[in-house]
Amino acid sequence: MLTTERPRPEAVRSRPGAWALAVGTVCFGAFMGQLDASIVTLTYGSLRTEFHTSLAAVQWVSLAYLLTLVALLIPVGRLSDAHGRKLLYLYGFVLFTAASAACGFAPTLGLLVVFRAVQAVGAAMLQANSVALVTTSAPRARMRTALGIQAAGQALGLALGPTIGGAMVATIGWRWVFWINVPIGIVAVVAGHYLLPRTRHRNAGSGFDWAGLALLTVATTALLLGISAASGLSLPAWSVVALFAVAVAAGWGFVRRQGRARDPLLSLRLLRVRSVSSGLVGALCAYLALFGPLVLVPQVLRAHGDGALAAGVMLTALPAGFAVAATLADRVLPRGLSDRARCTAGGVVVAAALVGLLLTPAVPGVLVPLLGVLGLGLGLFMPSNNALVMASIPTEFAGTGGGLVNMARGLGTALGVALVTLGMHLGGNAGAWGVLVAAGVLALLSGLGGAGGVRRSGTGRPIRGTVRETDGPLG
Repeated sequence: MLTTERPRPEAVRSRPGAWALAVGTVCFGAFMGQLDASIVTLTYGSLRTEFHTSLAAVQWVSLAYLLTLVALLIPVGRLSDAHGRKLLYLYGFVLFTAASAACGFAPTLGLLVVFRAVQAVGAAMLQANSVALVTTSAPRARMRTALGIQAAGQALGLALGPTIGGAMVATIGWRWVFWINVPIGIVAVVAGHYLLPRTRHRNAGSGFDWAGLALLTVATTALLLGISAASGLSLPAWSVVALFAVAVAAGWGFVRRQGRARDPLLSLRLLRVRSVSSGLVGALCAYLALFGPLVLVPQVLRAHGDGALAAGVMLTALPAGFAVAATLADRVLPRGLSDRARCTAGGVVVAAALVGLLLTPAVPGVLVPLLGVLGLGLGLFMPSNNALVMASIPTEFAGTGGGLVNMARGLGTALGVALVTLGMHLGGNAGAWGVLVAAGVLALLSGLGGAGGVRRSGTGRPIRGTVRETDGPLG
C-alpha cells in the first residue's frame, strides 16, 4: 500500500553489511541536495541576464527553497517519527524529482521561485529523515563512520556541483541545472524501496502544532526578507525595520508557543542540553561558512571578467577539501581523538582559512588553496559536531533531532546566501568575507563551549544512555 512502509527483501536484510547499504542509499539524498545547492548559485548570472533583474531578486531562487526547507524540517521530522521515516523519505524523492523537472521548464523568475518552494517540500522530507535513517541503521560503534559516509555523499555533490554547474551554464544552459536531478531521483527511489529498513520505533505524539509552524514560517520569512530588502531588493526603506520587527515578534511567539503547546514542534528541553544547543549553533555557522563562498566567489570572479565555468572549477577546491577530510579523517587522525577535539581542531582551521581569504587578493593562486583548506576544516568539524548532537538525543526523538540538525543547516545555508549578499551590498567583497570570518569564529567557539550535558526525560530524571534502534527483524 502507498501509506505503508514495505520491508527490505530478506536477502538484503540478512546481510552483515545491510546497514552500509542503507547509509549508501541515504547518500543519494545527501548527494542530490548538495549538488543542487552548489549548482544553483552558479546560475545567478544567467538568471539576471535572462530575466533582467538584480542579484537581490535572483537570490530568491535559493531563499524560497531554503525558507520552505527551514520551516518544514522539524514538522516533517515529527511526522516521520510517527508515520515512518522510510515512507516519507521515498515520497520526498518523488516530489523533489518532479519539482526539479518543473523548475527546468519555468518561463519566468516568479514561477521558478514557486517551483523551487515545491522542490523544497520534497527536500524537507529527505533531509529531516537522512540523519535519523543513518543513526538508527548503523551499529553504535560505526555511527561516526556512517555519518562520515553521509558527509562524503554531501561533499561529492558539492564537489561536482560547481564544475558540472559551471559547464552546464556555459554550454547547454541553466535549465539543465535542475533537469540533472531527474535521473538521479529515479534511481534513488528504486534503491530506497529495496535497501532502506522500515522504522522500528515510532513516537506518534498527540497532535500537530500548526500555530507553531505558522509562527516559525513567519519568523524565518520576515528575517530573510528583511536582509534581502537591506541588500537592494525593491522594497520601501521602512519595510526593512518592519520586517525585522515582525521576525523578532514571531520568533518570540514561537518560543513561547513551544513552551506551552501540548504537542510542540520543538521540545525546548532538548535545547537545554549544552551539547545540543552549542552543536546546533556550530552547524548553522559551519554551513554559513560553507555556502557563503559559493555565492561570493562567482560574483567576485564575474566582476573580473571570468565566466561560470572558471568560477566552478575554482570553487571545486572547497567541497573537494571537505570530501577529503570527511572521508579520510578517521584514517589519519589518532583513533582515540574525541569528537569534541575534532570539532575544536576543525574550527581553528576554518577560522584561519577565512581570515586568510579576507586578507589576501582574490587571485587563483591564493583563492584555490585557501578554499581547499577551508573545506578541510569544515569536513573535520561537521561530522563530529553532528555526531555529538545526535548522541545527546533519545532514539524516539531521532527524527526530531535530525530535523533540528538539518534546520540549522538550512538556516545556515540561507544566511550564507542572504548575509553574503548583504555584506557585498554594504561593504563590497571585504564586507562579505567579514561575515564569513564571524561565522567561522562562532563555529570555533561552539566547539570550545559545548561540553556535554546530561539529557533528561520528560519527568526530569536523567537519561544516561542512548536507546538505539538496531537492524532488527522488521527489515
